[in-house]
Amino acid sequence: MMAGEGSAAKPRGGRLCTICNGRRAALKRPKTLEQICRECFYEVFEDEIHRVIVDNHLFKRGERVAIGASGGKDSTVLAYVLSELNNRHDYGLDLFLLSVDEGITGYRDDSLETVKRNEIQYGLPLKVVSYKELYGWTMDEIVKLIGLKNNCTFCGVFRRQALDRGATLLKVDKLVTGHNADDIAETVLLNILRGDIARLSRCTSITTGEDGPIPRCKPFKYTYEKEIVIYPYLNMLFTYAYFKKLDYFSTECIYSPNAYRGFAREFIKDLERIRPRAILDIIQSGEDFRISTFTKMPEQGNCERCGYISSQKWCKACVLLEGLNRGLPKMGIGRTRVLDNERDKDTRQTNGTKSIESKQCGTLDF
Repeated sequence: MMAGEGSAAKPRGGRLCTICNGRRAALKRPKTLEQICRECFYEVFEDEIHRVIVDNHLFKRGERVAIGASGGKDSTVLAYVLSELNNRHDYGLDLFLLSVDEGITGYRDDSLETVKRNEIQYGLPLKVVSYKELYGWTMDEIVKLIGLKNNCTFCGVFRRQALDRGATLLKVDKLVTGHNADDIAETVLLNILRGDIARLSRCTSITTGEDGPIPRCKPFKYTYEKEIVIYPYLNMLFTYAYFKKLDYFSTECIYSPNAYRGFAREFIKDLERIRPRAILDIIQSGEDFRISTFTKMPEQGNCERCGYISSQKWCKACVLLEGLNRGLPKMGIGRTRVLDNERDKDTRQTNGTKSIESKQCGTLDF
């Protein structure tokens, strides 16, 4: 869809921008509650992201950087802003768009058309990798076999590995994703609810995977979702994507209407209504989190089957694929006696590959 159709209404009361004090305010920033004009919003929005990039040394001149592009709001704004900042501040980066085709008819095929338009609009080369090519399965085929209850487990595991494989094909030095402050706050909460100490200890890091195939960066770590898109103010959508009239795809995945992350998202939005800084406070809590020296953490190694980084003999994707290919799609998800018996042979070979707990769609598997 083309965001930004219609004309913007004048702010109630004709208040002036608190930054330039010359133009009328167009929105109230959710993070600072400042009422600012459109032009100042562009400047502070982009400058904050630039400061995050510079202060955290996210890139080095000459690096090849892949932008995880789904066609959605976050990745579209990320591609646009990073391209603009790269030119304006002379980062010296070679930028690419990297998309994953999960094989979801009526959703991903449509969103990929948006990414292909972005390729032309921003002048960035595009690489698309698919589940079918990498794993021999599409999500449509997996859902037919597993149903809707645990399908997000497969998609999350496969997507993370597919992005790394695509980044390897592009021979890039870094992979950037559009995860925003809301996403990271949700992940902190989810990891607390799951008792996932390992992920809780690293989920707020702005760069992750430095010991893996390709380091991942999150330039939007402190950027509120409401400033990227869908911010209701005076019954209008006043956001960066709206003002810039960016071309993005807004439909949610048809297979994740009841994803666990959605409940955490609604809870955090409720907190934000009461206290706008709640999102940043949760992120800071995650940053300040420390693990006891007595806590045993999983050791990273490599999968014996595919070579991908893993803390077990087999990586999560290989365990799930083994179940699909053997007609046991719940292998690696549940802990049932039947599945344990079916896996006895593989368990002996892999010295006890642990089962994988179900995780819902959209999880930030850092």
